[in-house]
Amino acid sequence: MNILVVGGAGYIGSHMVKLLCEKNVGVTTLDNLSSGYRDAVIGGHFIEGDFGDIDLLNKVFSDKNFDAVMHFASSIQVGESVVNPAKYYRNNVANTQNLLDVMLEHKVQAFVFSSTAAIFGEPQQSLIDEEHPKNPINPYGRSKYMVEQMLQDYGNAYGLRYACLRYFNAAGADPDGVLGERHEPETHLIPLVLQAASGRREGISVFGSDYPTPDGSCIRDYIHINDLADAHWLALKQLMEGGNSLECNLGNGSGYSVFKVIEMAKKVSGQKIDIHYEERRQGDPAILVADSQKAKEKLGWSPKIPDLKTIVEHAWQWEQKHSDWAEGKSV
Repeated sequence: MNILVVGGAGYIGSHMVKLLCEKNVGVTTLDNLSSGYRDAVIGGHFIEGDFGDIDLLNKVFSDKNFDAVMHFASSIQVGESVVNPAKYYRNNVANTQNLLDVMLEHKVQAFVFSSTAAIFGEPQQSLIDEEHPKNPINPYGRSKYMVEQMLQDYGNAYGLRYACLRYFNAAGADPDGVLGERHEPETHLIPLVLQAASGRREGISVFGSDYPTPDGSCIRDYIHINDLADAHWLALKQLMEGGNSLECNLGNGSGYSVFKVIEMAKKVSGQKIDIHYEERRQGDPAILVADSQKAKEKLGWSPKIPDLKTIVEHAWQWEQKHSDWAEGKSV
């Protein structure tokens, strides 16, 4: 099996490439390194380039016969999508259409898409299943939902088989310590809290402490990065075996509050973490947790690392190993 991983130098994509290599799958990574890192691609063949470059895509698909494509190359910052929606519709929608068109031209019919819970918008219930209304509230979420709709149409018209995997809060790091999370800028809670623990930040901001939750802070569903990779592997196998297209939500099915994450980070790191209290952010629901029953039924998937302590331990191991980023050193 030969797989093209688009965006394989990023956080989730690099963990996927590592897993594919461990499964003895032939892997080619295509990444323009705008937000990913070359040293995060630790196996297979690497091509530096943009997946919106049709000439490059045609060359990539002409040089090697691929069985499937896995797409992790979307732009992902909600705030940036609001101030620069053109970037998100161009990269997330137009470039993905280019990729799909070249794929199909080269007779590649299987596609695994890294989607997001942002397609649902404001939650109407605390447990979000696949039937929850789709009403994204920002350009990032809308761009991802547009791709999901495009995939449905391409499936109906051209026979494309696809898996849309919608996850909530990717977290943690590879237990081996060779891969982890590094975004610039970082916006995810667990790495931000651990950066405060390691001294790279002065503290952590908590946006709202008066939510209708047990401790007043927002509750979110954190899923270990390796569990995400496992779900993508199972979806890929199902498509390779002739299975039908599917859309699945991925999460632990239980949530942890912001304050609980901070307390766990203190416990794991043994460090004091200063908290700065801020006003609520617009559009932050009190509780956002995935119902992953469909993934369990259709893919035979369930999280292997569901507990917050282990997720934070793996992320702390990575933070300690690579805290020299703050000093501009290479990894």
